[in-house]
Amino acid sequence: MKTLLLSVAALLTVSATYAQTTWTVDKSHSRVGFTITHLLISEVDGNFKTFDAKIIATKPDLSDATFEMTADANSIDTDNERRDGDLKSDKWFDTAKFPALSFKSTSFKKVDGKKYKMMGDLTMHGITKPVTMDVTMNGPVEMPGRNGKQTKAGFKSVGVIKRSDFGVGGTGPASPVSDEVELRVNGEFAMQAPATETK
Repeated sequence: MKTLLLSVAALLTVSATYAQTTWTVDKSHSRVGFTITHLLISEVDGNFKTFDAKIIATKPDLSDATFEMTADANSIDTDNERRDGDLKSDKWFDTAKFPALSFKSTSFKKVDGKKYKMMGDLTMHGITKPVTMDVTMNGPVEMPGRNGKQTKAGFKSVGVIKRSDFGVGGTGPASPVSDEVELRVNGEFAMQAPATETK
């Protein structure tokens, strides 16, 4: 009887350890940004001030992680109020019709060391296209927190898209900015208490 109870306890421990776990984003240490080339000679940076993101995983090393992110297109900020207003207009993002951007990963594979390749679907301006991001993962690491120890991980993600694929802005020789846009998404995530129920 004692052996049976120990076996059941061990099984429950393993199930809890590998249960689906959610990692929530620390917005004060994260950024959803982009860089675009202006007049073929200089770079302009921007970001979306309002966003949310989470990670779902069952493995402690996050090797099976699924990433989800949303951003408010109306929160675009390029440090120029007039330019931001133009970007929100129907000539570019048309935020009145398409107020949100979203991304959900479809695969997350280790390349070497801390380097990963992430593929997923990006929805912008009402159009969904597959994108590929190069990711550097730091952690997971356990560190002191306000309510005891907490496990955290950091991610630096970089990828390149064409805005013409999403119908954002005009293209051609008369366009003041490049068609290619570099995406830069940096995030710090904290592991939440995993669910212990299994089906």
